[in-house]
Amino acid sequence: MEIITFAQRKILMGFRTIEPADEDTLAPSEVAASGRAVAKVRRRSGTARIIARTLLSELGFPPMPILKTRLGVPIWPDGVVGSLAHHDTVAAAAIAQRKNIEALGIDIEPDEPLPDGLIELIATPKEQSMYDLPLLRRRDLFVLKEAVYKAYFPMHHRMLEFQDVEIDIGSRSGYVPKAHCAFSVDLLSSSTSVIGLAYKVPLHGAGTRFAFPDGPRSNQARTSVCPLAHPQFGRG
Repeated sequence: MEIITFAQRKILMGFRTIEPADEDTLAPSEVAASGRAVAKVRRRSGTARIIARTLLSELGFPPMPILKTRLGVPIWPDGVVGSLAHHDTVAAAAIAQRKNIEALGIDIEPDEPLPDGLIELIATPKEQSMYDLPLLRRRDLFVLKEAVYKAYFPMHHRMLEFQDVEIDIGSRSGYVPKAHCAFSVDLLSSSTSVIGLAYKVPLHGAGTRFAFPDGPRSNQARTSVCPLAHPQFGRG
């Protein structure tokens, strides 16, 4: 699997297409934890865990089950933070050592326009004035807010709505105003998918300040990664 690194090589991320029989790679305890999930759900879960186990091996960990808490948060080895994600055809995972990254979230979506009527649900009024319509119609804000939520929830155990998170793609920042909590974010794209990554570096000293620039803009701050058309590329 090809592995992508971020944040001065402190975060490892991988993704790959979901393949038939990926569900057969699940450990018995992972199968048991999935309950009555249908085969396609187990398959997506299996793909994400194939990636996660490969990434963990890069940190020196042996193959191991990746179970979930009763709240659905993946359970990682001591000293590791991570996140899993998938859509119908592609899955992804990201991990880091906790000493370097305090919180980490990843999400992946098809690189397609949002369904009609969702812009007002996802984008805050400030974001709607900040970004132009072509960007608002993409899934960029959606995938970044999902990633922020997945980094935020294991730390605070509180639910978030889309309106609770504000994203500045240009400065690669995500902010939860009601919790005074900021995350760094990265946006990536392949030939088929858009990926959001959110993470928090342990702070030693003053906290992060967050502010929006003035005026609407169209932000193209995606990073292109290898297209998923190559069969050897890792799948989540």
